[in-house]
Amino acid sequence: MDRAHVVALGAGRMGRGIAHAFAYAGHRVTLLDLKAREKGAAEALAREARAEIEGNLQLLSQLGAMQASAIPAILARIDFAARDAAPSVLARADVAFEGVPEVMAAKQEAFAFACAHLRADALLASTTSTFLVDALRGFVTQPQRFLNAHWLNPAYVVPLVELSPHAGTTTQTLEGFKQLLESIGKVPVVCAAAPGFIVPRIQALAMNEAARMVEQGLATPEDIDKATRYGFGFRFAALGLIEFIDFGGNDILYYASRYLARELGEDRYAAPAIVDRLMREGKVGLKSGEGFYDWREQDTLAYRRDVMARMLAQLQHVGLARQPVE
Repeated sequence: MDRAHVVALGAGRMGRGIAHAFAYAGHRVTLLDLKAREKGAAEALAREARAEIEGNLQLLSQLGAMQASAIPAILARIDFAARDAAPSVLARADVAFEGVPEVMAAKQEAFAFACAHLRADALLASTTSTFLVDALRGFVTQPQRFLNAHWLNPAYVVPLVELSPHAGTTTQTLEGFKQLLESIGKVPVVCAAAPGFIVPRIQALAMNEAARMVEQGLATPEDIDKATRYGFGFRFAALGLIEFIDFGGNDILYYASRYLARELGEDRYAAPAIVDRLMREGKVGLKSGEGFYDWREQDTLAYRRDVMARMLAQLQHVGLARQPVE
């Protein structure tokens, strides 16, 4: 979808981040305020949104991520529209991302209003982090063109976007969103409709466990944060979680899970059935040729070299790379 006209439905933090991301990549974007306001209030909101986006662009420039000279052109690609201009704005939209408050009634009203003016072939997504796509699809006309697209804040920086289609979402719609997001430098992943998507579900467990360790007096917040930045986060910036299981060996996870569940007396540490099954089948990962992934055609030495290169790049990034003492 070359240079799609993108509309962000809602002028809050998420809408501003999405507008920033698409305008940065060369797209025309309209940040559309769906709330009825007096003219003065609408103009004030537009100034506030523009100032926030401009401030974020200036920060990126100050940090060396872009040239300051590009800021005016990026901002020029973002239009701000009040609700009374919505019919004409939506009629021109190729893609719309809903980002109104996480209240079901607000979602329903936003979709009813948007669908009354969007073209039938325009793609439509909710950026909700709360509601499943199945709970929202009934609010949308032509639901085959609809899915959830969960961005992570700050939306203009974090590459990942989690796409969650419903059973009626067409392959064309899903591929259209994938291609559009990839074209602006994002990394889309697909997950079934389930609470928490992928990242929030995993991070909630990790964050609660970290807080629990502070509560139990096992470590200070500072040491837990060092451990996660330079151990947990360090490794998982180079290796995905499932990839890491296969890299180290599913058998390590199997025995570690049994030990922690027994010693801490907490079922949350017990391994899921798939770990037990792979263990029984002898599919423990890279060293056996099969695990969660099929490694049988993999050049093992080349792969291990690549993993080391990723980790060394991380070491350089955090400023801890050292030359040996001679």
